[in-house]
Amino acid sequence: MNSEYAKKIDNLKSKLKSYPDFPKEGILFWDIFSALSDGYTCKLLQSLLVETIRCKYPDVEAVVGLEARGFLFSFSVAAELGIACLPIRKKGKLPGEVLSHKYDLEYGSDVLEIQKDSVRPGLKCLIIDDLIATGGSIGAAAQLLYSCGAHVLGSLVIIELNSLNGRENIPDVPVHSLITYD
Repeated sequence: MNSEYAKKIDNLKSKLKSYPDFPKEGILFWDIFSALSDGYTCKLLQSLLVETIRCKYPDVEAVVGLEARGFLFSFSVAAELGIACLPIRKKGKLPGEVLSHKYDLEYGSDVLEIQKDSVRPGLKCLIIDDLIATGGSIGAAAQLLYSCGAHVLGSLVIIELNSLNGRENIPDVPVHSLITYD
């Protein structure tokens, strides 16, 4: 990536806010919504995501948005690239036959689901989310995609919290993050 890309990242980073002790005491919550409060930053973020995908994942056939903030990015990126957009949602929110995977969060556990017939075997997928902390949701999403026969190219996140070692919990899924915090 070039110096113009780095300037865009710095601009985006300047718009992010954090909130201590949310949603539980001891958690520092990084808020992507603060960066989306103006149109310029929305366009900037979309262009960064699209540019990163074109450079690092040129063979991607589908972006997979994780509930809920990953949805914000997956549709607009998929539309720009002319590829499929697939949702992975929390338990009980998708109709039809679904596959489920339980995973741990930094402050509890949850279950993610995907519609079984939305993924064809061999589909080249990229998981998109706003943040990687412990890696639980990305790992669960990858397991769901693997169970459908998909090929997971990697994951693209806006923010990575290095101190929580999320990458180490999903060694089979390459992670590309736009912004990292220790």
